[in-house]
Amino acid sequence: MQQFRFSLLAVACASSFLSGSLFAADMAENKHSEPSGSQAKELKNKDVEHITVYGRQNQVVMNSGLATKSDMSLMETPAAVVIVDEELIKAQGADSLQDLVRNISGVTQAGNNYGIGDNLVIRGLGANYTFDGMYGGAGLGNTFNPTRSLTNVESIEVLKGPATGLYGMGSAGGVINLIEKKPEFESQNEIGVELGQWDTYALSIDSTGGLTDNLAYRVVAKTARSDGYRDIGTDRDEVYTSLKYVIDDSQDLMLSASYIKDAIAVDSIGHPIRIYNAASVDGKSADQVGWEDLINDPNGKGIVLTDTQRQELASSLAAGDGLTPYAFGKAGIISPIAKDNEGEELRFKLTHNIYFNDNLFLNQQLQYRDYTSGFARQTGAYNYVYWDRRGSINADPRAPLVENGVLHPFAARRQEYRKVEADETSWQYFADLRYDFELGGIENELLVNANFEDRSIRFKQHSIYDADKVIKNKAGDVIYQGIHPYIYDIRNPNWGTGNFEDYDPLLTSNYNKTVNAWGVGLQHVGYFGYGFTTRVGVAFNEIKQSYEHLGVDARYRASAAEPTPEQDTTDNGITYNLGVTYMPTDNLSFFVNHSKGRTAYSILGSVTGGESDRPDSESVSDDLGVRYKAFDDQMLTSLVFFKSSRTNLRYTNPDYEDGVSGPSVSQYFNDGSEDTSGVELDMNAHLNDQWSVNLNGVYQDARDKKDPTRSSFDTRQKGVPYVTASAWVTYGAEWFSLASPLNISLGAKYVDERSTKSSSFGIPDGYVPSYTVMDTAVSYQADSWKLQLNVNNLLNESYYNKAMFLGGMPGEERNAKLTFSYQL
Repeated sequence: MQQFRFSLLAVACASSFLSGSLFAADMAENKHSEPSGSQAKELKNKDVEHITVYGRQNQVVMNSGLATKSDMSLMETPAAVVIVDEELIKAQGADSLQDLVRNISGVTQAGNNYGIGDNLVIRGLGANYTFDGMYGGAGLGNTFNPTRSLTNVESIEVLKGPATGLYGMGSAGGVINLIEKKPEFESQNEIGVELGQWDTYALSIDSTGGLTDNLAYRVVAKTARSDGYRDIGTDRDEVYTSLKYVIDDSQDLMLSASYIKDAIAVDSIGHPIRIYNAASVDGKSADQVGWEDLINDPNGKGIVLTDTQRQELASSLAAGDGLTPYAFGKAGIISPIAKDNEGEELRFKLTHNIYFNDNLFLNQQLQYRDYTSGFARQTGAYNYVYWDRRGSINADPRAPLVENGVLHPFAARRQEYRKVEADETSWQYFADLRYDFELGGIENELLVNANFEDRSIRFKQHSIYDADKVIKNKAGDVIYQGIHPYIYDIRNPNWGTGNFEDYDPLLTSNYNKTVNAWGVGLQHVGYFGYGFTTRVGVAFNEIKQSYEHLGVDARYRASAAEPTPEQDTTDNGITYNLGVTYMPTDNLSFFVNHSKGRTAYSILGSVTGGESDRPDSESVSDDLGVRYKAFDDQMLTSLVFFKSSRTNLRYTNPDYEDGVSGPSVSQYFNDGSEDTSGVELDMNAHLNDQWSVNLNGVYQDARDKKDPTRSSFDTRQKGVPYVTASAWVTYGAEWFSLASPLNISLGAKYVDERSTKSSSFGIPDGYVPSYTVMDTAVSYQADSWKLQLNVNNLLNESYYNKAMFLGGMPGEERNAKLTFSYQL
């Protein structure tokens, strides 16, 4: 992947042109461009703009096409929906979904993402990723989780809360739907070049046009390279092709093919928190404690330090130890044995739209997707510097705090490397039949939908360890001991040499998993007049999981060395949404919504006979919102109060004892939950020809209520801040007698502190500090070309943009990117 592959482009492009009979239209185009379902609709399918993703009123997006699969305007929609349009994406120079998080209230980084893929959460709960409503990968165990680029994305819609009835098997937080670019009959060709710091560069093309009066094509391709901040590099090649065929006034087809291949360095540690436990020293913080306070274990179970070593250990402590990540500069803790996450994705989608008459419409989508990934990443953080763990001070530190009489206060705790080979293949089919009718003077939309999804997952993992990992058999004989060298100082690591395979890897995970889901649903939208609109939906969904264990290394786990028979489980139930909107005036609306969804309890988890009837986790969301528009429909603002929950989460019954308890004692309970409540604000405004403003913010309290027997019960969810807020303001300056305005933008993003606490690792008060980052952009658009300069982190703020497992991921220092595009 060191140079642009024209052969790759040719193969991917040819895949879309193999047969003149295979074309498709897009589901995202099944919505009429009028701003309300109560307005007249015309059917002129030969007009490529007839069916649009969403309607526009002037420059502010007022309609959502896919979010609710209805023609309701956003003012009428009784659901929490946020839209990021193409203009904002381009103004911010956003290249990936990660870059757009700032524009969507309630969407934040997950707390334990290990630096792999997107792993975003909505309202502290899991998120679905879709492309035009079809499965686009998930954050499954940090494995089948690509980093989604925006190369072929023209806008993003986020529907918050469960949406099982509309999108099938889904997550509790909601749906992040990426709207892809479509073929257009009007010829347009554009090339783009990007240059930035850390040897960042990219070359892209976007070509569309009509081949005949009824046939249009689009080809979008990009190759990008970057050494990255802290050497977290990225290589990416991607090609998107599509053909659209308008059969007649009432029917069209589209075939699209996508191929993405990337390699992204994995930093699963970032800057870790040193494991200093203040509670073990009478509550003294690391900057208050003296060497005399760092006593040895009185029972002699822990490591015994000399007075000199205690003094050396005390002098190594910093004020934030045990609380915040230890900042040691720009270095990345990435071993040469680690391997980039190399992902390869192939998607084919066939879509069919047919209008039987002016009021009856059918949309069908069939998608095949295959995603493979492979990487080797390390685990570990700082050693147990000082911790009274289970009544013993510095017992079993799992790293050489002292070796051969030498103290190593910055040694890494047990170093494990995990090498993963994973492949996920999925088939998905959606059919949506919508009937618009009038009854008793009331306009209605009736949607009948059906969906089927089949995912097949192949997963294999090997692990290597340092010498602290010792496995013994029942007789007490050592059958395995790690041979990877200890890391004595994480600030200047003495990494092992050679390859992963040189260190006697163990096969630690090896299985096949299939998940089948199907559902049927019914949704009714009623326009009742007097300002009232209702949306009522009900669906039946069933999820079946099959798990086949293929055996692991007997030295790792003798009881699981041999393959086991396939195990199955099936669960089903009803999901629904109930919403009503009241518009007392054209510019003001109030809505309330209640919805329930279902999700498979563990896509990557094992299935055993004892839990074959385990209930799926469910999700419930309640929303109360108000929307307001002004400035002749140039501003739309929404304020939403919400409470969202993921329910039916399993935890162990503390009264259960294997082999002792009778059948009346349950091994597990399934009434745990994760709850988030708060308030969200979103505003998008074009105040006049010169000023545009985008604002969003959220206050949310995400609570872990999964297991009442643990100390973590009813505490903050890791990595989810109480407050996030962002602003982006653009001014079109008519300076220097230029033919077009010079657009000047300034943005600010604030993220509150995030919890990274882990009582089981000795940092019960760990957190990542809050931060504010300023960005700016300057762009000039001429008739056929555009030049744009983006400067991120304008004030060169030091911050952590992600909360890691036991630390934080350093955000980029001040950097600039120059983008040039030319339309042929």
